[in-house]
Amino acid sequence: MAEKLRLLVVGSGGREHAIAKALANSPLVEKVFCAPGNVGMVSDKIEVVNINELDFEALKGLVAEEKIAWTFVGPEDALVAGIVDSFEADGLKIFGPNKQAAQLEGSKDYAMRFMDKYDIPTAKFATYQSSAAAIEGLALFEEPVVIKADGLAAGKGVVIAPTKQAAEAEIKLMFKKGQKQIVLEEFLAGDEYSLFVLIGPSGYRILPMAQDHKRAFDQDKGPNTGGMGAYSPVPQLAQADYQRMLTEVVKPTISGLQKANLNYQGILYIGMILTPKGPKVIEYNVRLGDPETQVVLPRLASDFAELIDAFVNHRDLPEVKVKPTACLGVVLAAEGYPQKPIKGQTIALQLADSSLDIDYANVTGNITSLKGAGGRILTVLASAPSLAEAQLKVYECLNSQEQAETFYRKDIGYKATKASF
Repeated sequence: MAEKLRLLVVGSGGREHAIAKALANSPLVEKVFCAPGNVGMVSDKIEVVNINELDFEALKGLVAEEKIAWTFVGPEDALVAGIVDSFEADGLKIFGPNKQAAQLEGSKDYAMRFMDKYDIPTAKFATYQSSAAAIEGLALFEEPVVIKADGLAAGKGVVIAPTKQAAEAEIKLMFKKGQKQIVLEEFLAGDEYSLFVLIGPSGYRILPMAQDHKRAFDQDKGPNTGGMGAYSPVPQLAQADYQRMLTEVVKPTISGLQKANLNYQGILYIGMILTPKGPKVIEYNVRLGDPETQVVLPRLASDFAELIDAFVNHRDLPEVKVKPTACLGVVLAAEGYPQKPIKGQTIALQLADSSLDIDYANVTGNITSLKGAGGRILTVLASAPSLAEAQLKVYECLNSQEQAETFYRKDIGYKATKASF
């Protein structure tokens, strides 16, 4: 790698901002382009280009024009739509699974059948193509019942119905809204953990563990969201339980990918519940999570660009080295999220010191005059020697600067620190 790398990150959210920064921090990298990106991302080494993430031809044109070495795909919709197949057909290097492999996220039914076939521990499930059949199928499950939309739903396609009556109403609503297929699953009780595996022909590497908070409000109340905050490491996870995750989930998953001839290259997120009977998978995602990426990547002591470059070029993989520090991030969301988020609020957060950072997601305007653009606006992050210190720093920042028409959870990380703010 004599010449410095010029790279492309596809996507526009806080996850992509974190990815772009991690790549830009590498001495191997000259410049990172983000398409479409957002105005909060712009820096000396990061440039945003207004190309839609599903406009594959325009993205490939940018790669040719800017002499981009390889592309890193952030969001699931581009992967499920076949961006990798499109790029590879033109001989372009790209990091992400192809369209077939992306069905592990694109179809809940496909993922559950994959786990069932390759003996990966998961929930009891059944798939239905009509409202009547699904309602009849409720007899197979105890309360509460987990109901999943089969396709992509931006982290919001899962409903936990407390009663059969509530489940019946939700099933009718999903099919009324145009769902062609839904999956019913048994409810798994326990703590949820996020594990990210980088996979390629030359092997795999595991990134630091994280835990995110999916519910909108404190004490895990309110509707499911894309994620309201996250932290890493997860000190409450016993080493023996982590080892079981590697042995009982990661290894058979990697083996299953090979047996299914999926030729997987990219990141596989494994969402797990630690049940009294051991770890069970609740879902696969075929990319980095948001907001977990924002707290996982800052903990890497390894050069992230060097690591991905080794995957893309099928070289021997460097080891993943992790800093001893902790990182915690809290999402600032628009009032009304996730149902009806308000747009246009002024965003002006000041950071007290270099241990704090912001990953921007839904913002417009320019870096000196930002406005919220709906949904999850940004993530405030802190790195510190301990999670408790990181948590305190983030909440000192947010609590001291009121941002109108926004909200955030006051208890991100409470399972590890027992503290709320």
